[in-house]
Amino acid sequence: MEAPHSYTYRAFARCARFSYHYAPWILFAAFLIAIASTIYVVRNLGMNTDTTDMLSEHLPFRVNSMHYNKTFPQEMDILLLVLDAPTPEQAYSAAGQLAARLKEDPKNFIDVYAPNVDVFFERNGLLYENISELERITDRLAEAQPLIARIADNPSLHTFASVLTGAIKELSKGRNLELGPVLKSMSDTLDAQLAGKPQQLSWQTLFRGEPQKNSYQEIILVKPRPDYSQLFASEQAISAVYTAARDIGLTEDGPIQLRVTGDMALADDELKSSLSGMEYAGIITLVLVGIVLYFAMRSIGMALAVLLCLTLGLLLTAAFATAAIGQLNVISIAFAVLYIGLGADFAIHFLLRYREVLENGQISTEAMYKAGGEAGSALAACTIANAIGFYAFIPTSYSGVAELGIISGTGMLISLLVTFIIGPALLRYLSKRSIPEAGIKGSLGKVLEFSLKWHKLTYAAIFVLLLIAIALLPRVRFDYNLLNMQDPKGKAVQTFRELLAFPEHSPWHAIVLTKNREEARQLKERLAELPEVGKIITFLDFVPTEQEEKLSAIEEMALIIGPLLLSLPEPPTDKQMVMQQLEELDALSTALDLYIKEHPESSLSDSARALKTSLAKLFSRLDRMNFSDKEKLLHSIEEDLLYTLPIAIQRLRTSVEATPFSEQDLPGSLSRRWLSHTGEYRIAVYPSEDIGDNEALARFVRAVQQIAPHATGMPVVSLEAGEAVVEAFIQAFSLALIGITVALLILLRSIKYTLLVLIPLLLSSVFTGVFTVLLNIPFNFANIIALPLLLGLGIDSSLHMVHRSLDNKQESEILIHTSTARAIFYSALTALVDFASLMFSPHKGTASMGALLTVGLTFTLICTLIILPALLRIPAQYAKS
Repeated sequence: MEAPHSYTYRAFARCARFSYHYAPWILFAAFLIAIASTIYVVRNLGMNTDTTDMLSEHLPFRVNSMHYNKTFPQEMDILLLVLDAPTPEQAYSAAGQLAARLKEDPKNFIDVYAPNVDVFFERNGLLYENISELERITDRLAEAQPLIARIADNPSLHTFASVLTGAIKELSKGRNLELGPVLKSMSDTLDAQLAGKPQQLSWQTLFRGEPQKNSYQEIILVKPRPDYSQLFASEQAISAVYTAARDIGLTEDGPIQLRVTGDMALADDELKSSLSGMEYAGIITLVLVGIVLYFAMRSIGMALAVLLCLTLGLLLTAAFATAAIGQLNVISIAFAVLYIGLGADFAIHFLLRYREVLENGQISTEAMYKAGGEAGSALAACTIANAIGFYAFIPTSYSGVAELGIISGTGMLISLLVTFIIGPALLRYLSKRSIPEAGIKGSLGKVLEFSLKWHKLTYAAIFVLLLIAIALLPRVRFDYNLLNMQDPKGKAVQTFRELLAFPEHSPWHAIVLTKNREEARQLKERLAELPEVGKIITFLDFVPTEQEEKLSAIEEMALIIGPLLLSLPEPPTDKQMVMQQLEELDALSTALDLYIKEHPESSLSDSARALKTSLAKLFSRLDRMNFSDKEKLLHSIEEDLLYTLPIAIQRLRTSVEATPFSEQDLPGSLSRRWLSHTGEYRIAVYPSEDIGDNEALARFVRAVQQIAPHATGMPVVSLEAGEAVVEAFIQAFSLALIGITVALLILLRSIKYTLLVLIPLLLSSVFTGVFTVLLNIPFNFANIIALPLLLGLGIDSSLHMVHRSLDNKQESEILIHTSTARAIFYSALTALVDFASLMFSPHKGTASMGALLTVGLTFTLICTLIILPALLRIPAQYAKS
């Protein structure tokens, strides 16, 4: 079959012989080019980690998103700082201090917004309560005012215990006092201190008559200055956040915990998890690839030649990417993975063909000419098919993959040149005449003979598997949730998922922009009718209703707390202080004991018993201590019980200073987040369920879009981006299939052999898709990148088999024993070793890509070496007949 390809044959044969003859000069030039490429790439190749740039700006959801980001720029690329504290006072105080410190750092932060710490809301917060709740708080304060006033007058442990003792005695006399929350809070505080896990009592919850929760949360929204030229765009800003936290006294082992999440932190965490351990995995993989190549070549020199060709080709491809595009993104960086898989394939096929010719008794120069011609013809066809396949991604709307197509398609051309220019030069020094390894050939050939011996069984198995695949293919799905790709153990991911679990405060919510107030009001009413919507917030909601009635209740509250003045306790002597504390605590215990005996069925008895038990434990601990330790323990308890009192009283005083206000009186830090300078109103639409689930996400987004087609926000972007990616890949693969089919028809000049090349590719693609269902590994934004590689390897492998069959007029029984079959096997094995390591990545997207590649390559190998030889019998049989 040399005649139809005589020009191609001669061109590659002469190129290989020329490079072999002038090996010293070729290798010296290659060395200089490698150094120059490395320097050029290191100095000029950038990295863009902004994922929003990877989809076309003309897609409708991107247009909506960009308009929103332009209108409300402070809402994009943010960090969410989550502060968790045992009491609301501690959370509030820490949030205020941290926000103030971050505002002093314009170098790292563009905007800092702590909504609950804003002075405006601190003063007018009670106006957002309903009237019945204000009346309840007022009644609660009126009842507790005498007790709070006495404690505020002398905030000390003995005063606190004395006031409680007096209150319990009043209860015994029949007075109605609500002491349950106080007794329970004191009991919990004592138990926590004795258990070595101090917990402060919240006076704010006591004022409101609410049970104290285990944790309270404040959130600060921070817009950092990202640096996309760096690998981790927000790393410097996040570091500045933790530095500021340490400056105000927040430590990792302290009671107040700081966690950082938000889209910027998630992006950095995702990149870190995808790179985590790669340096070690890379070394291990390189060693394993070297071992596989040694068994393939049976020569250290030839294995080294493959690795050197691979390295130079990778450097030249990176240099092309630098010159043509200038930067990589998180998608196009996968060109290295693609090149390793396909570049090794080229070198292995050429070198094994050279070895096969040598084993047939030809001298080195003749073997190089013949191997160059035969392998060059097949590899040129593979290169054309692969390049067309990759270039088919250029017209898609997924610009990240379009750039990957440009780089990888050109990389295939570079690989072909490197293989036939550098490969022969290396073989002059790294290859020695080898002895045929019949055992190795025979073992692989005997395994492959099974499908030929039982070809009817192979046909039946293909048919059955196709029926199963047809039944399962509709269940192939795409995972739109970006969180599902990340390391579930990452702090930013865990924190974000916790926030998503509370839909009414979900950081993932839809955004709708309206041009005027009336449109905003009407749209809110329509959206509120949707069962998928839980809560809606607009700028109009920040002006409370019934302000006059609420202010009357607040004025009454102000009269109640007016006499509250916080004083500093008199500093008694150490011994006097300890004695007073012990006496009052003992008196409190006695009063509790008496009350329990006299009122065993009282609703307060359970709280009284719990505090009595806590005091008994405290006395038992104190009895075993010396005076110094007693003093320290009692001082710690005093701090736990009274530390938040000044903060709570101050906040209470501020809250009764509320005055009526309108939209014009709202602070600018709030207004510019809900009303743009162009007059557009922002509507936040929160889901009614956790949209971390894909089905819930789709239901929520589609429901909102029915009423507000121009809605945006992360849920909308995530869903629409996923569908755009799927559409882009369908478009690209359709174009690739058409282009490859046309190229194969031109190269092979035969419809039936073109079909024989395509059938293994289509079969392996279908089987791989089915296994994503069986393994519960849906396609996602990361593993879908594996499809171009599977396309390339599938085309390469089947085209090599068909081309060898045509080129040498070989039947299937002989074909499976050739170097072509062995090259396909070892090339796939090399890629499997390379990509299987990805499955152990903590990044779920990378791990799923490794699993998909492993499964896909396995099916490619089966379809090419087992199914294709059986199918090649069909045209051969027809030819004989």
